[in-house]
Amino acid sequence: MNKKILRYTVFLGSIAFIIAGVYRNEVQTVLQKAINICLECIGIG
Repeated sequence: MNKKILRYTVFLGSIAFIIAGVYRNEVQTVLQKAINICLECIGIG
């Protein structure tokens, strides 16, 4: 029972952080960083 409560707490916390990031318009920043990392890996950026 204890693991189940912890699992749901972590899940709800992660959803809250995702919503906070979307609310603060950080989606574009994260996407831009992901694109830069991908381009660096293949040697274009």
